[in-house]
Amino acid sequence: MKILAINPGMISTKIGVFDDEKLVMHATLNHPFEELCRYPFIMDEFDYRKEKLIEELQRQGIALDFDVIVGRGGLVKPIESGVYELNEKVIEDTKHPRLHHACNLGSLIALSMAKEIPGCRAFTVDPGVVDELDDVARITGMPELPHQTIWHALNQREIAKRYCKEHGLKYEEQDLIVCHMGSGISFAMHHHGRAIECSDALSGDGPFSPSRAGMLPTVQLVKLCYSGKYNEAEMLRKINGHSGLTAHLGTNDCREVEQRIANGDKHAKLILDAMIYSISRWLSSLAPSTNGHVDAILLTGAIAKSQYVTDGLKQRLSYLAPVFVYPGEDELTALAMNVLRAMRGEQEIKVYE
Repeated sequence: MKILAINPGMISTKIGVFDDEKLVMHATLNHPFEELCRYPFIMDEFDYRKEKLIEELQRQGIALDFDVIVGRGGLVKPIESGVYELNEKVIEDTKHPRLHHACNLGSLIALSMAKEIPGCRAFTVDPGVVDELDDVARITGMPELPHQTIWHALNQREIAKRYCKEHGLKYEEQDLIVCHMGSGISFAMHHHGRAIECSDALSGDGPFSPSRAGMLPTVQLVKLCYSGKYNEAEMLRKINGHSGLTAHLGTNDCREVEQRIANGDKHAKLILDAMIYSISRWLSSLAPSTNGHVDAILLTGAIAKSQYVTDGLKQRLSYLAPVFVYPGEDELTALAMNVLRAMRGEQEIKVYE
């Protein structure tokens, strides 16, 4: 079975071609800032990204005769985890998402390309809006503002299953804290196969990250919003894109921050140590969801490549459970293998309604 997996990010699009389980082609298409600036909104990048994707496939000699195309899911309504065949309902909701992010383009490109290939089917898997929260975790101090989830569901679940396979365990029997650390940071408690508590990584929840503010003092935030310094769009951009390491140090690259620390920059050390502390504090807060029972803590994402960060987190979190590191992410493989299992009848194909 020939599978194309598509994973759009904010400044790149990752693609992978699989022959059953075998990865036969992989590419990361970087989109220069000046190119993206031509498009007022992320959705306007659809044709540009699709064309670049097809050009890369043709450049590498990959024929457009796929059996399946699977795209990273968009920020649609909350749904349960699983493999979803794309239909017009999910596409319509993706065009009017809860929040704007490049991941919204994944499903759109997948279905558009599949329609042009006879017999090809289009899917998405575990989008960031997967919601398996316990009801008690939805309640906040303001009834009109319930806790919602936007997280790295796809990679987190794949890493949790990989850990269990490596250790001869069943995912459905474990209590695992998983933290994905990239430009945004998300975390979840995976209790017996369900993420019963997790973060909203795009809307001001959890620790601050390389480019996002995380949770902020509410009263001070409200006052800043009404200070006259920023309009709504500017404030939203400040919270999600121009905060975190970017605001404190002028960069969202942890490697650069670590180099500054190596060169004796005490302020850079303070800020990165603060991010590590913030992450550990939020991960610790998940323990009550399982009455304190945690089998393991799994760290993944691009920042998990940093030994400085992972050593700092191990130091602060090892009291709670053993800490394991899975650097980077493999969302393309996760997309493809979930769909392959579904096409073989080993996993349910769900309908988005």
